[in-house]
Amino acid sequence: MPAGVQLRKLKIMTNRAERLEMQLGNAIKLLHLQVLDESGNHNVPDGAESHYKVVAVADSFAGMTRINRHRLINQAVQAEFDSGMHALAVHAYSPEEWQARFGEAPMSPPCLGGEAKGGAEGEIDAEAERD
Repeated sequence: MPAGVQLRKLKIMTNRAERLEMQLGNAIKLLHLQVLDESGNHNVPDGAESHYKVVAVADSFAGMTRINRHRLINQAVQAEFDSGMHALAVHAYSPEEWQARFGEAPMSPPCLGGEAKGGAEGEIDAEAERD
């Protein structure tokens, strides 16, 4: 390799959850984002990547109706619906709603890079699902 040339490891997004995270992160300034693949809870083949749940917290959700929050999220991930995603359960909160409902501040924003970093996962009861 010539001097001064550095190889960069490129991360190829191979699953729908990673694409959802990127699409939502690009469209909305999120304080917290959690994407869960719930396909295993449905009668679909293994690896179907067809049913997802999104938990999102953003300042921009304050003052928005629930339907407008869902529309914003669905628009951001329309490409995934177009390519076979069947259902997306959406849980969108302002920071104040998140704190009132769960008694704590939102988690840190999603990591934008770095392989050694990870996030915690938890489950939230479903409120709405798009089929």
